[in-house]
Amino acid sequence: MTTTRTPRSRARSFALHYLQMVIAMVVGMMVLYPLWELATGDQPPSAWVHRADVDSLAMATTMVIPMAAWMRFRGHGTKPIVEMSAAMYAGFAVLFPLLWLGVIDAAGLMLLGHVLMLLFMLVAMLARPGEYTVSHTHHAHTDANTAADQELT
Repeated sequence: MTTTRTPRSRARSFALHYLQMVIAMVVGMMVLYPLWELATGDQPPSAWVHRADVDSLAMATTMVIPMAAWMRFRGHGTKPIVEMSAAMYAGFAVLFPLLWLGVIDAAGLMLLGHVLMLLFMLVAMLARPGEYTVSHTHHAHTDANTAADQELT
């Protein structure tokens, strides 16, 4: 027997996917980013590791790692994971010219980068609604996902 999912249940699944990814990102930021700071803390303030652009990419990486792991655990294929990861980095990368030109400072980069990251993630999800509106029980790693994964490797 097949059940028809209502627009409301699809919207709920979509929102749940988004929320779960954000939670994974926050956990990564709280756990992994301090490790980055610990690893680079003994470098002089002028070292490349303390540049705002480098630091923002490190911040994004600490959020991408657990988010990507969570997506894989939930059965997403490589292509959606790569797209979502790229959307997260893009939130910062599009701001680099403004940083380099002095239009924004490091704090502005971090604030605006996080806001854009969330927005770009939403856009990536809206581009693949079928990927994010299914319930998790229906999101098993399919042969199609496996084939797509092999094409990307």
